Amino acid sequence: MTRHALVTGGGTGLGLAITRRLVTDGMTVTIAGRRQEVLDDAAAALGPAVTTHAADVTDPASVSRLADALPDRVDVLVLNAGGTAPTTGDSLAALAEDWTTDFRLNVLSAVLVTEALLARLPRPGGRIVAMSSVAALRGAGSYGAAKGALNVWVTDLAARLAPDGITANAVAPGFIPETGFWDGRRSPEIVESRLARIPMGRSGSPAEVAALVGHLASVEAGFTTGQVIGIHGGTVLARL
Repeated sequence: MTRHALVTGGGTGLGLAITRRLVTDGMTVTIAGRRQEVLDDAAAALGPAVTTHAADVTDPASVSRLADALPDRVDVLVLNAGGTAPTTGDSLAALAEDWTTDFRLNVLSAVLVTEALLARLPRPGGRIVAMSSVAALRGAGSYGAAKGALNVWVTDLAARLAPDGITANAVAPGFIPETGFWDGRRSPEIVESRLARIPMGRSGSPAEVAALVGHLASVEAGFTTGQVIGIHGGTVLARL
C-alpha cells in the first residue's frame, strides 16, 4: 500500500525539500499552504505524486476544509508551517500581538492539523513530525518561546499516542539559509555571525533536514518517539 503524507507549508523551502524526499521514498503527498500558485508550481515540479490544497492552518475552518479534502488514511503528518511575525511596535499591545502571532503560526498551526487528522493515522504506523528550531534551545524571543512550546506539546503527544504505535517527534534545524525564513537576512555580517556559532563551521541544507524528516516518517522509525532532534552542526550540544 502506498503511504500518504501531508506536508504543511510544503510549497517552498524546507517544506518543498521534505516533499521531494517523501516522494522519492515512494509516498504520495498533499502539500498545504496559503498561496495556491506556489503550491501549483511545486506540484508541477515534483510530479503526479503531489496534490495541493490551499489552507491557512492557523484557522479552524480552513483546517476542517483541508481535512475534508484528504484521503481517509493519512500515514504521515509533517507539521512544517510556521514563521515569525514582524515586530509591530514598542507598546504592550504590539508586544501582545507579536507573541500571539508567533504562537498561532508555530504552535496552533500544528495542534489544529494534528487534532483534525488524528483519527486517520494508522494504528500502529502513524508518523507525526513537527518542525521546531534551534531557537527553542538557545532562546530567541517570541519565536524561540513558541518553538519551545511546540517541543513540549510534541513530547506530550508522543506519550499519548505511543500505546497506539504512533510516533511524534520534533526536528530542530539550525542555520539553513536556503529558505524563505532567511530572505532579506543573508548579509555577509549575518552569515558570518551565524557560522561563528556552529562548531562544524558551515550552514546546513534543506536536503539534509529533509533526510532526517524522511527517516522519522519511515516505517523503520517506529521505536523513535517523543524526541526533539537537532540538526544544526553542533550549535547546541547534548547535556549529559
